[in-house]
Amino acid sequence: MSISANMPRFLREGDTVAVSARLANLTDKTLKGTIKMQLFNALNMQPVNLFANKADGEQAFEVAANINKAVTFNLVIPAGLDALTYRLTADAGQFSDGEENTLPVLPNRALVTESMPMMVRAGQTRGFTFDKLVNQSSKTLQNKTLTLEYTQNPAWYAVQALPYMMEFPYECAEQTFSRYYANSLATNLVNKMPAIKQVFDQWKASNSSALLSNLEKNQELKATLIEETPWLQDAVSETEQKKRIALLFDLNKMSDELRMNLDKLQKKQLPDGGFPWFGGDRADRFITQHILQGIGELRHLNIAGDGLDAVVPNALNYMERQLINDDKQVKKDKDYATRSVNDMEIQAWFARSYFLNSPMDAAIQKLLTNYLERAASQWTTQNVYEQGMIALTMQRYKKPAITQQIEKSLLETAQQSDEMGMYWAKNQRGYFWYEAPVETQSLLIELFTEAGNNTKVVDEMKIWLLRNKQTNNWKTTPATAAACYALLLKGDDILATTGTSTIKLNGKLLEELKPDVKADAGTGYLKTSWADEQLKPALGKIEIQNGGTNTTWGAMHWQYLENLDKITSALTNIQLVRKYYIQKQTDAGPVLVAVDATHQPKTGDLLKVVINLEADRDFEYVQLKDLRPAGTEPVDALSTYKYQDGLYYYQVTKDVATNFFISYLNKGNYVFEYQLRVAQPGNFSTGITSIQSMYAPEFNAHSEGGRMGIKP
Repeated sequence: MSISANMPRFLREGDTVAVSARLANLTDKTLKGTIKMQLFNALNMQPVNLFANKADGEQAFEVAANINKAVTFNLVIPAGLDALTYRLTADAGQFSDGEENTLPVLPNRALVTESMPMMVRAGQTRGFTFDKLVNQSSKTLQNKTLTLEYTQNPAWYAVQALPYMMEFPYECAEQTFSRYYANSLATNLVNKMPAIKQVFDQWKASNSSALLSNLEKNQELKATLIEETPWLQDAVSETEQKKRIALLFDLNKMSDELRMNLDKLQKKQLPDGGFPWFGGDRADRFITQHILQGIGELRHLNIAGDGLDAVVPNALNYMERQLINDDKQVKKDKDYATRSVNDMEIQAWFARSYFLNSPMDAAIQKLLTNYLERAASQWTTQNVYEQGMIALTMQRYKKPAITQQIEKSLLETAQQSDEMGMYWAKNQRGYFWYEAPVETQSLLIELFTEAGNNTKVVDEMKIWLLRNKQTNNWKTTPATAAACYALLLKGDDILATTGTSTIKLNGKLLEELKPDVKADAGTGYLKTSWADEQLKPALGKIEIQNGGTNTTWGAMHWQYLENLDKITSALTNIQLVRKYYIQKQTDAGPVLVAVDATHQPKTGDLLKVVINLEADRDFEYVQLKDLRPAGTEPVDALSTYKYQDGLYYYQVTKDVATNFFISYLNKGNYVFEYQLRVAQPGNFSTGITSIQSMYAPEFNAHSEGGRMGIKP
């Protein structure tokens, strides 16, 4: 005779579960006896009685020869039990068997993080109310911590991005120029604002938290430790990058780097004036025009070194020859005079517009005149990035009326929100250089700075750019260069301390409530918390007066313990809805029946878990975690990378939850599905589904909790 228990992987407080013991009679005669289940607190091995019917602890059995039989024990799991040891024994006289094992008992309470992002524009006073904190009504909710974080000057994100360009490991012409570009910006910043160097010296000397990776910051607010995620190496790399900022901004080192990268750039220039991408003797037209544009931007900021004077003339000659060759190839076409402008032509004339003091010969002047005529009538058919290039080209070549038309159109098609500032719906990722969102936004900031002279609009556009950096990296060296250029346009004092913010909680100044809290040097970043009895719901009423000239950001994070089945869904920038379906096989194929009060699963059923996710922006390094009812078992046990709906993610199955790690989550709607097998009858807490951005924990959400009844 043998005995085996059918037990779940874990138990949860408040669950009722029917567990079974299977008796196998391997003899040729009927066996009679008793089966007994003993339960112990695994931490001290003291007996506990969890039987729904106390008499069920010992039951008689009779099993015929060569037959299996199941005996059921109904358990009710109380609170306060961390682990449960069960001991099963069956005795049929001369035959007996037993089994002992220990199961974890999880609390039916979860630590929930609710967040309220806050943004205050320059000169504004705004009030924020954390409604769920202020108006809490649950009798089982227990407040744990309330954390306030705030930064006076988010433009420091641009400074912290410069080392990325300086240290990018490849030696192609574009990235060699990007290193020169970053060094030029950094040298100019330190020369104009010596206070920057003082900030870096303080960071280096004090081991400040400002040097922590953004992935590592706010670890107590995150659902998963960075050590448990696939992104540990990214966090280490980012921390090392920040530790080297002080060295990278050393003036002597920057001067050497400038000379070295300029020398490399000059050596990469081919005899025809063009630049290859990586190597060889063939010029790449886009790379050459991109480098010319970057040199023009440095000149526009009055920080281009004299050494570039040897590069520009030959590069301009190369670009102009390409325009002449293009013209020769299409000259025989009947619609030559009104032919369509193309992306390379638009970029070329835009790059050329930075060099108005460089003379043109008659042939190039004629091509320019023809281009301006065609672009003036065709700009409406171009995408947002190309429209911006055309508008700036028109402005510089004395066609301001066309520029104004384009600006008016762009403002009419722009989207705007308090959270994201001003941006364009078409400002989405694409496969081509003229579809890059960061470069597009940066170019339009340049347009409205130079031609629009509209400070308010430019400030709104910079909010989108900085918001994109808050939750994402600026993914490429060209994007980082474009963003830094845009943020520093007419911004010699953008990093300076231009005023302070007054923060009140429930009508009291933060300085009164927390007199020891000081903002970090340079960034103006501060962080403070209230815990347990210090945490009063009225602290959820916040007023911020921004007395500076920069838009400021912050967030309030509230953490509390609550019963899983009483947690209500969070309404944030990410929306989550989870549903369960019973998957039934029919002659017509599988049919899904939603689990509800009238349709409950039974043991052996296949459940499909469907999680609907809606994100209102692009996110990076996102973890989606779905807790499971204790009476179910995952069908997919192996961890693996998956691809679905245009999204790559890493799926990890654990005993109590299924995790989805998503490196890049683009704005949009997504559906995640996986299967569970119903293993135990009873009544179980379903837990919740939660999601969080590892870079910015204020961007999080969770579904509501509930219970699931499972029939035998």
